[in-house]
Amino acid sequence: MDPDAPRKVADPKDLERLHRVQRRVVSVLIITTLIHLTIGLILAADAISDDKRGAQLGLILLGSAFHVVGVAAVRGINRKPIPTWWMLTGLVPVALGVWWVILR
Repeated sequence: MDPDAPRKVADPKDLERLHRVQRRVVSVLIITTLIHLTIGLILAADAISDDKRGAQLGLILLGSAFHVVGVAAVRGINRKPIPTWWMLTGLVPVALGVWWVILR
């Protein structure tokens, strides 16, 4: 650091670009983590014995709820309206989980 050469003030456009990239990176991390959590909960439901159907369905629904919360978090981080048709993708883990755990 040179005390005779102070730091240049950041351009507001550069700061906005930096914040946009940071929001996108956090969004990808959230979605990736919650997809893995959802899959893990479905696999955990598969590991439970078939005589505990309620516990299996509970884990599948919990995985779906985490998926929906992840979508809402990403929308909020990116300053978009939270209610969106993307929330309906929370039905995909339910359908896949029921098929994988119960119908297979």
